[in-house]
Amino acid sequence: MNPAKPNRPDKEKNISVPMKKGASIAMLVILLALLALNNFGIQRFPKPDFESKYVVPATQAPMPRSIILEYLDVVVLLASISLVTWFVLKKRSRMGVFGVTVFSILYFGFYREGCICAVGSLQNVVLGLFHPEYHIPLTAIAFFIIPLLFALFYGRTFCAGVCPLGAIQDVFAIKPMKLNEWVQSLLGLVPYIYLGLAVLYAATGTDFIICRYDPFVGFFRVNAPFFMFVIGVLFLLVGVFIARPYCRFFCPYGVLLNLVSRVSKKHLSITPTVCIDCRLCENSCPFGAINKPLGHKSPESRNVTVKRLILFTILIPLFMLLGGFGGSMIHGNLANVNPKVRLASELLLPDNQLTSLQQVDVTTFRSSGQAVDKLNEEVASIRRQFYWGGWILGGFVGLVIGLTLARLAIPRYRKGYWPSKGECLSCGRCLEYCPVKPDMNDAQLNALKKSAAQ
Repeated sequence: MNPAKPNRPDKEKNISVPMKKGASIAMLVILLALLALNNFGIQRFPKPDFESKYVVPATQAPMPRSIILEYLDVVVLLASISLVTWFVLKKRSRMGVFGVTVFSILYFGFYREGCICAVGSLQNVVLGLFHPEYHIPLTAIAFFIIPLLFALFYGRTFCAGVCPLGAIQDVFAIKPMKLNEWVQSLLGLVPYIYLGLAVLYAATGTDFIICRYDPFVGFFRVNAPFFMFVIGVLFLLVGVFIARPYCRFFCPYGVLLNLVSRVSKKHLSITPTVCIDCRLCENSCPFGAINKPLGHKSPESRNVTVKRLILFTILIPLFMLLGGFGGSMIHGNLANVNPKVRLASELLLPDNQLTSLQQVDVTTFRSSGQAVDKLNEEVASIRRQFYWGGWILGGFVGLVIGLTLARLAIPRYRKGYWPSKGECLSCGRCLEYCPVKPDMNDAQLNALKKSAAQ
């Protein structure tokens, strides 16, 4: 868990050092032990040996719980995120945040088996908006809204140690590497695409792809398909060197938290008062979320500024148009994920070209007595939805690409070291690197400034 050492080791003795890697390794051992015990408890009684060819289906979701226990989850979520916010903004304690991280892994992860999840609740909300007949649970709405409200006022404290998907990755962030800004920005486009696809498939009633391809829920339930188990292991192994890869470069809910957190007023700050440019926190963030000071350059001429503004005013709509057109061109491939569209295609194939699963689907449909014409009408409607959805998805991606290029190309000037409100996960790793304390007087601050300048 220990971040990379700052560039000024001579001043490191003035601050308290964050948690050692031993804490991370100890936590890793505990998690592996829990997995082994959980697996042993499940497998020590063998499954019944049926004489028929019946195959026990894999469990896709935990069994329903009583309404009281569901509301208990909401209370635990609210209490956990409030506690993390207090540790980050008031106590400025990384150890406190890590304690909540362990609790979240045990409760929201292994005990609740990764469900209900704020990340996946995004799809419930979208499905409820586009399909009034779907009665969305109030607990799903609460899990979707509560982290966003906290992000609006206090930053991404939900990501700090409450989200079980981020918490389990946080344990493995042992020796994180720093990524180039361009690489990080390029990979940062993936969550926007994932978000668009998740909204499209939920809005059309096709699938909940966030839940289906969650790389860590299989660990919590100890029943992941082999392929998803491998994906989860790869994420954790990569997370040793690239901290929280899923949170930073895949999580679609993180996109919403990123956007909302940018306007938060009481966000985590590295220093409790003023930044003295000591550079001790420069490499403390494993997520590259610290904005470093950029030197003041001579101001651009007005003509250069106007030309750049005109350029991006033209490019961004062009990117949106091209993206929308590209999305509409692949709407057929996107629609093929829908089970009804897939079934209509299977009905057109000869029986000898169908797989065993496809034969089951076709046989079930034919035996149901449903009319093929009605199915084709539904499929045509679904394809139209994907056509316009492809335009919207592509236009959205084009907008994100254009704004990202504009952000990288437009020069920015700033003083001091401050966390990026959107990208900062409020983990608190940077707090103990700052030698400035809240109760310091002006004389002590001036002495630190002089020491930092030397």
